[in-house]
Amino acid sequence: MGFNLQPYGIQSMLKEGHRHLSGVEEAVCKNIEACKELSDITRTSLGPNGRNKLVINHLDKQFITNDAGTIVSELEIQHPAAKILVLAGKAQQKEIGDGANLTISFAGELLRGAEELIRMGLHPSEIITGYTKGINETIKILGELVEEGSDKMDVRNKDEVISRMKAAVASKQFGQEDMLCNLIADACIQVCPYNPVNFNVDNVRVAKLVGGGLHNSTVVRGMVLKSDAVGSIKRVEKSKVAVFVQGVDTSATETKGTVLIHSAEQLENYSKTEEARVEELIKAVAESGAKVIVSGGAVGDMALHFCERYKLMVLKISSKFELRRFCRTTGAVALLKLSQPNPNDLGHVDSVSVEEIGGTRVTIVRNEEGGNSLTTVVLRGSTDSILDDLERAVDDGVNTYKAMCKDSRTIPGAAATEIELARRLKEFSFKETGLDQYAIAKFAESFEMVPRTLAENAGLDAMQIISSLYSEHSSGNTRVGIDLEEGACKDVSALSIWDLHVTKFFALKYAADAVCTVLRVDQIIMAKQAGGPRRDAAAAAGAGMEED
Repeated sequence: MGFNLQPYGIQSMLKEGHRHLSGVEEAVCKNIEACKELSDITRTSLGPNGRNKLVINHLDKQFITNDAGTIVSELEIQHPAAKILVLAGKAQQKEIGDGANLTISFAGELLRGAEELIRMGLHPSEIITGYTKGINETIKILGELVEEGSDKMDVRNKDEVISRMKAAVASKQFGQEDMLCNLIADACIQVCPYNPVNFNVDNVRVAKLVGGGLHNSTVVRGMVLKSDAVGSIKRVEKSKVAVFVQGVDTSATETKGTVLIHSAEQLENYSKTEEARVEELIKAVAESGAKVIVSGGAVGDMALHFCERYKLMVLKISSKFELRRFCRTTGAVALLKLSQPNPNDLGHVDSVSVEEIGGTRVTIVRNEEGGNSLTTVVLRGSTDSILDDLERAVDDGVNTYKAMCKDSRTIPGAAATEIELARRLKEFSFKETGLDQYAIAKFAESFEMVPRTLAENAGLDAMQIISSLYSEHSSGNTRVGIDLEEGACKDVSALSIWDLHVTKFFALKYAADAVCTVLRVDQIIMAKQAGGPRRDAAAAAGAGMEED
């Protein structure tokens, strides 16, 4: 007969079935372990030669990408400490739209340093103090490394835009960055408002059409709808547009009533009046000067018949977000139901035409002179996953454009900045007297992760590259970085690889904050998970519901 052990200590205070980890060994090192695993995943995807990851999420959708923001949000990470790094990466993605990888990988590297320090016998709070001093000094040095004259920039000058955007796009699509930057810069400059700070990322759309290659990609001023026109009229030039949200159809009357019909004549008259009503409405639209009707819902057969008779082109846009963008492009006001539109409610388009691109029929709505409302980058590629990845590169480029509209200062790219930071922080740590000098030295060493990773991903000898970078920098060439194509150290101003100051600033800041958060934890108390399989199913269903 077995006897029950009475729970003791902390066990007696909490419900049974929970887990409790405490102390340096159990809590801190376990947390660091988990974060290191995560940053190992993202680290190999860092930079232009980064490897791709194939992630298949719980809905069986597969992602092939080296975009850390996408990777970590699709990996369903359970560990609470690793989640902190994920949140830091997501914050970076939201704030700047690029540099999530640097955030997560750098945080992992800092934690790796922290683990060694803990094994040496430093207390976590000393490490936190050292790291905080380290990040503050880093931010100061970053400000000094800014290229002179880069704070003044003309956001409508294509060359200046491309030089700042190139690094962000190259890290996603190496070797194709020149072609992509050209497209992205064109698209961004076309929709850049009078005051560039108000630049809206949503105004640059991406249309992905399978087939062709990247060199077939174009920029369209206006929208590209992935659907055919409904009627037989496929092309309209310079005309007015009426937009109806509910759909163009014989509307059921608002009041529900019963009609008693005694004879066939009455039945005929009844349907004739309905026909006459529809004709009247559509004639009213045609007389208002509109040649294009855009419907948010179904287009009825009878209504379509009359649209054809009055030579109206009919488009159907079922997504209400697309409909809003359409209204933004054309300047139309969306009317609730089919009725005679006010002249002020009509929008204007230069041309609406149905074209066939690679076997897909698309409707292209062009608005050249009608203000800088929307542009679409039409991407072509051989497979869906390539197109998705190109789209992410475009997103990064557009987000970088937005960031440079607010703050256009640049710093040397290609790991030149990181080596300089490592060198300067190392010197700074010698001036400190407390135990936190070790932490600052580790913080400085963590910067070596960037050149080392860039070199390793490109298949170069990392040790040799780092030492030659150090020797260049200590002799005062602060702009020397890695030229990945030749595997040598070169001045980045010759290669024109620049990173935005804000991207680095936030990436390093978020990383340091996340690391300090993880290090401050000394006990983990996990309650027993409530519910069984049903809870998991509900969670999966909930995750499936959220659409971006």
